[in-house]
Amino acid sequence: MTMDAAANLKDDFAGYLTAYPQEVAFGDEDAGAVFDRYHVPSFELFNNGIRLDRDRLLAHVRPARKNATSVHVDIHDVLAAGDRVAASYTLAAVMRQGHTVVTEIFLFGQLAADGRLQRIDQITRDVPEQKS
Repeated sequence: MTMDAAANLKDDFAGYLTAYPQEVAFGDEDAGAVFDRYHVPSFELFNNGIRLDRDRLLAHVRPARKNATSVHVDIHDVLAAGDRVAASYTLAAVMRQGHTVVTEIFLFGQLAADGRLQRIDQITRDVPEQKS
């Protein structure tokens, strides 16, 4: 996803869901710059009722950059209409200690006038690791 594409997420919201975790966790660019490309400064995320703003989200990313070795997003459904987006997907992060953290996510978002994310309300649940 390019910077131009990031300016209008409704045209490729699935691209955002797969590109953003890779760029923010494993890219060479500063996490704040990546965040700002896709989100307005007043962005708010409500995850299971807990409000996270830009600073809290970036604080969450810093340990991920140290502890995760890879991330994979499996998109189940994506919808975009007007200034609204919605998705259900699974995010799997492989950790340096060898285990995988899998999270199922149901996301409902609102885009700002410039096409970046303004707000996300999401419900998540941890998916138990499968033993082979």
